[in-house]
Amino acid sequence: MTAARRVVVKVGSSSLTTAEGGIDPARISHLVDVLADARTRGVEVVLVSSGAIAAGLAPLGLKRRPRALAAQQAAASVGQGLLVHRYTEELARHGLTAGQVLLTLDDVTRRAHYRNAHQTVTKLLELGVLPIVNENDTVATSEIRFGDNDRLAALVAHLVHADLLVLLSDVDGLYDGPPTRPGAQLIAEVRSEDDLDGVVVGAIGAAGVGTGGMVTKVEAAAIATGAGIPVVLTSADNAGAALAGEPTGTLFHATGKRRPTRLLWLRHATDGKGALVLDAGAVRAVVERRASLLAAGIIGVQGEFTAGDPVDLLDPDGRLVGRGLVNFDAAEIPDLLGRSSKDLKRELGAGYEREVVHRDDLVLL
Repeated sequence: MTAARRVVVKVGSSSLTTAEGGIDPARISHLVDVLADARTRGVEVVLVSSGAIAAGLAPLGLKRRPRALAAQQAAASVGQGLLVHRYTEELARHGLTAGQVLLTLDDVTRRAHYRNAHQTVTKLLELGVLPIVNENDTVATSEIRFGDNDRLAALVAHLVHADLLVLLSDVDGLYDGPPTRPGAQLIAEVRSEDDLDGVVVGAIGAAGVGTGGMVTKVEAAAIATGAGIPVVLTSADNAGAALAGEPTGTLFHATGKRRPTRLLWLRHATDGKGALVLDAGAVRAVVERRASLLAAGIIGVQGEFTAGDPVDLLDPDGRLVGRGLVNFDAAEIPDLLGRSSKDLKRELGAGYEREVVHRDDLVLL
């Protein structure tokens, strides 16, 4: 942790705003002081900040976060400017410049967009700018949203080749049960999924202004650590200690190596739009040989989806074995079931010779 030269810090809405939903200047000022101190030690910092929708509630006269997507987008439109303005003012006290980066899911999962986002953030860091990242809530639809900024932060950490991800919350770490429960114990370190057996994690906090909760933080930690990036989960009040490498909160140790971002997203941040049922031979080919899924190995199709959607891969008994990006619409697949690629090419044309799911777009679950 003390050797980390590039750190992504994510802060949630409840750590930045008042109970009424407006921006809390003191909280932002404290956070910026901590980030500026890290910068003086030579650490490059990327901030993933929630709070745009929450910051827009009070100016719009809304008491709670709206459920309707259009209302959320309206609140984000008002709140994002207020949020970045506050950060800009606070960073200026330290002689630092803020750079706003608004991302959609495509920006970190489609190769061309990913490359551009990587180059932009890298150039900001080279210029001494502190990038402030948020989801582009004003244009993102429910189909193309990250769902919460914890996942976004994990993917951004991968995007910028970060050495460390720090998740700041209104709770000082991961507990083995609800923190308010008598006898609940802080889990200081997580080295593998086995350390989470029996752990009960909660959903959205009492403030009701965010979209995450401990569940999404644990999932975000899995995304980052699976890509070789350690994660510290602690409270915003302990941000300084976390960035200084002091023991605080919960440390999730890295468990894997760097992998393509779209596969991280596919594994951790998607739900299958439908499903393909594989015969036993196709299951062995996909799971054991890491082969692509061909039409010849499919015995059933479920749900409605279009080419490019994530779909679940099921064994003959209906057990989930993987997820992949499908190359055909659901309506096309019944005519392809059990047929060889050569037969499909001869009868339907060369466009039907391709894999139903390519191995490069497939993860095992």
